[in-house]
Amino acid sequence: MFKSIIYTMKSRLGLNPRLLHALSVLAGMFTFALIVLFVSYHYVGTPKEWLLKREAQEYAEKIAALNIKVNKLDARLNEIAQRDDELYRTNIGLSPIPDELRKAGMGGAERYKSLEALSNSEVLISTFQSIDRLGRELYVQSESFDKINRKLKRRVDSLNAIPAIQPISVRDLKYISSKYGFRDHPKLHRWIKHTGIDFAAKKGTPIYATGDGVVEEQKTSMRNYGKMVIINHGYGYETRYAHMSKKLVKPGQRVKRGQLIGYVGHSGRTTGDHLHYEVLVNGHSVNPKAFYLKDQTAEEYDDMIFVLSMGK
Repeated sequence: MFKSIIYTMKSRLGLNPRLLHALSVLAGMFTFALIVLFVSYHYVGTPKEWLLKREAQEYAEKIAALNIKVNKLDARLNEIAQRDDELYRTNIGLSPIPDELRKAGMGGAERYKSLEALSNSEVLISTFQSIDRLGRELYVQSESFDKINRKLKRRVDSLNAIPAIQPISVRDLKYISSKYGFRDHPKLHRWIKHTGIDFAAKKGTPIYATGDGVVEEQKTSMRNYGKMVIINHGYGYETRYAHMSKKLVKPGQRVKRGQLIGYVGHSGRTTGDHLHYEVLVNGHSVNPKAFYLKDQTAEEYDDMIFVLSMGK
C-alpha cells in the first residue's frame, strides 16, 4: 500500500527518489510503532498497570516467605510446648497445659474485616490468623515459664530456709554438754524435757545461722535464755540460739545460712559457757540432731562456711 502511495507521489509530484525512499522508511517505522503501542495497551497494559502488577507480585512473594517463617515458628513452638508439658512442668509437680488453653482463639471474623477488600484477601487473612495464633501460644508459653520459675524459686528458697548446718564450728566444739530429750536439770534439779542441744564451747566462739530467715523479737518469757537470737525461716521452721555473750543481728534483719549472728557465752540461767540450740517445726520442738551432719570434719565445716559467706 505504501509503495503504491509512494509511486503515485513520485509520478505526480516528481519527487527525488532518495527522498521518497526516506519517506518510505519513516512510514514503516511509524506503522511499527503504532502496532507496538496497540499491543502494549491491549495486552501488556499501561506502565502504571505494569508497576502495580509488579508490586502485587512482590507482595505475594513476601507473604509466601512470611508464611514459611510462620510455619517454622509454629513447629518450633510446638516442640517447646511438648517439652514444657512432658519435662519441665512434670518434674516440678505441675499439670500439663490443656490444648484448648494453648490453642485458644483471638476473636471472631470481625477482627479481619478490614482485610476483605484487599486483593488476595484470603491469603492475607490466613496469614494474620496464623500470626495471631502464634502470639497467643507464645503468651501462654511465657506464662508457663514464669510459673515454673516462681515455683523453682520457692523450692530453692525453701531448701535454703531449712536448718541444715551445725551452728558452731566443728573445730570450736568441745563436746555436747546436753542432748535433746528428758534430763535432770543442772539448776532446777528435777526431771524435765530439754528442748534443744547444748554445744559446749569457750566464750566468744562464733555462732552461725543454720538457714536463711528473718530475725524475730525475743519474748520476755524467754529471759532465762539470756541473750538470744530467734530466726523465723518460713515454711514452718524456726531456730533459737540462747545464752550468747553478744548478738550481732537485730529483729527484722534478714540473715543467710552460714552468717555470723553472735558469740557463745553464759547469759541467762546457765552453769557455763555453751550454746543452747533449738529447732522448731510448725511450733513444735524437734531434735536438732536431724538437721546437721554429725561426721563432718573441721576442715569441711570451715570450707562450707567460707563458701556460704561468698554467696552473700
